[in-house]
Amino acid sequence: MNKTKKLMRFSIFILFFLIIGYVGLYLFAWFSPKLVIDKANKLYFYDSEKKLFPGSVDKDWVSLNNISKHLINATISIEDKNFFKHHGFDYPRIIKSLYVNFINGEKLQGASTITQQYAKNLFLDFGKTWKRKADEAWLTLRLETHYSKEEILEGYLNTINYGGVFGIENASHYYFNKQAKNLTLAEATILAGIPKSPVYYSPIANEQNAKDRQQLILNSMVKNKYITEDDLNNALKEELVYLKFEDQNKLTTLMYYQDAVIDELKNIDAIPESFLKTGGLKIYTNLDIKAQTIMDDSIKKNMKDAKDLQIASVAMKPETGQVLALAGGVDYSKSQFNRAISSKRQVGSTMKPLLYYAALENGFTSSTSFISEKTTFTFAEDKTYSPNNFADTYGNKPISMAAALTYSDNIYAVKTHLFLGEETLVDIAKRVGIESKLSPIPSLALGSEEINIMEMMQAYGTFANEGYKIKPYFIEKIEDINGNTIYKYQTVKENVLNKSIVFILNEMLSNCYAGEFIDYSYPTCFSIGPRISKKYAIKTGSTDSDHMIMGFNKDLVVGVWTGYDDNRPSSGSNNVFSKHVWVDVMENYLENKEDSWYVIPKNIVGVLVDPISGNIANNNTKKKKIFYYIKGTEPYDNNPDLEDLVPTIKEQ
Repeated sequence: MNKTKKLMRFSIFILFFLIIGYVGLYLFAWFSPKLVIDKANKLYFYDSEKKLFPGSVDKDWVSLNNISKHLINATISIEDKNFFKHHGFDYPRIIKSLYVNFINGEKLQGASTITQQYAKNLFLDFGKTWKRKADEAWLTLRLETHYSKEEILEGYLNTINYGGVFGIENASHYYFNKQAKNLTLAEATILAGIPKSPVYYSPIANEQNAKDRQQLILNSMVKNKYITEDDLNNALKEELVYLKFEDQNKLTTLMYYQDAVIDELKNIDAIPESFLKTGGLKIYTNLDIKAQTIMDDSIKKNMKDAKDLQIASVAMKPETGQVLALAGGVDYSKSQFNRAISSKRQVGSTMKPLLYYAALENGFTSSTSFISEKTTFTFAEDKTYSPNNFADTYGNKPISMAAALTYSDNIYAVKTHLFLGEETLVDIAKRVGIESKLSPIPSLALGSEEINIMEMMQAYGTFANEGYKIKPYFIEKIEDINGNTIYKYQTVKENVLNKSIVFILNEMLSNCYAGEFIDYSYPTCFSIGPRISKKYAIKTGSTDSDHMIMGFNKDLVVGVWTGYDDNRPSSGSNNVFSKHVWVDVMENYLENKEDSWYVIPKNIVGVLVDPISGNIANNNTKKKKIFYYIKGTEPYDNNPDLEDLVPTIKEQ
């Protein structure tokens, strides 16, 4: 009995302590300064001409009186039916969700209230640290003590994410081209379903998922006595017409660039994590509307019949690292996953220029030859590796490094890789800015490891920038809502490669569409050669599932990847899409600019050679090409023969 009394007293004491603490927190929140929220959570994106992003939806804050009652009721019904009864936290719902999740051993239910979700929206990102959770809880208390339920609901509906579009007025115009106050029950319940998972429940990207959630919301509205069964049935029968992107005169890929900007924004230490400290942000980006429009138009034209095939494309100034245009997919309205910044894919033979730079740095020249033939490489413990050339085509003769790069000869690449030592390529990749973990394996020379396209942009930017590594970036400057500069990007250049060797490599890369190399095979970009009007360094790369092309001159670097999200095999014919998008962007953006190539360094000499063998040309040589060499390494009568130094078995 005494134990029972003690337990009861202890329980009462704990309960009393919790009540005192609870009341104390609310009182402390009450006496804290009132938050200014009507301008918070606003991001204004400006392009390189300091103009707001074209077609961006930026309507004024809309009052609760100008929002459809259907949308308000649908949101409360599905998100927080006790919104007008609790004080920021729905404790019975929290206890129930904890119980359900505990019984099932997984998180099946959440218990966030509208106020809690609004508090979360007032931060730049949704991190899950304990500090963030504590900040959100404290902000929830302050919102509840300083604002009415109507004001909180109004703020929430003006800031919530409706599939890449923030705020209900913006979403209403974006999806239905109407004001929020004019939404029908059917339209309102479609929009109210999106915030749960903006990608999964997007009515444009996943209409069936959106309709399923719409029915769930309508059922909850019937249950909570907002509508009748007849209202439900009529709403389900209503045919909804979504505003097409063409009608909005929008770039279907522009939001990918905006997402990349937000992603960079989250990683800038100078920016407060809470919007409440800035009142919103003015973000001045490097977006070049001309470049983005060219890229967007090319993707629409070239990818329209490529079912399920996706794309990532980036255009960048090599001298500064300014990202001018970016597409993270074919159409943002159908998929918000940004492949340009968030995915890693096999890069194929676009890895070879890094390998051949290392070779040049270690004594190879443009003329250094290996035999191109079907080969099995043998290693310790009788392990073997048997790469194939594209279409199983081999020269069956010695070929120069320049020819190997032009044909993208896999045998030559693996021989070079093994000769140098497999760690050499890993080291070069790190030097030019590739941060993905790479394994020193034979197939690394053929791009078997997965790398993000932005890392490849940095690597190729180093080649385009004559050996200076720069970081690709999107944001030039950030101001608070009052115009005070709180961040300005500072370009940092690091000289990581030898300028003369880079020049030789770039010259070799410019042969990828050169007719002088037509022999047992064709240069990899010969098919787009007629469309090329300037001198570019280009390299393509294909694996069973990925197609990539990287290319540049002094003015512009463009990278394009195509493939399937599920990594299914992609036929070789699909590489035409990436090539055509690349040449469209490169040629159309530089259309009115003079050819911009690199000045020959003083320690470099040009020699007329047979481009296939790399031997000095003579009167009997049918095809001739100028190759470049560091003085003293140019060929004479014989070229270095390294064949016997590579561990191989030659198959007859």
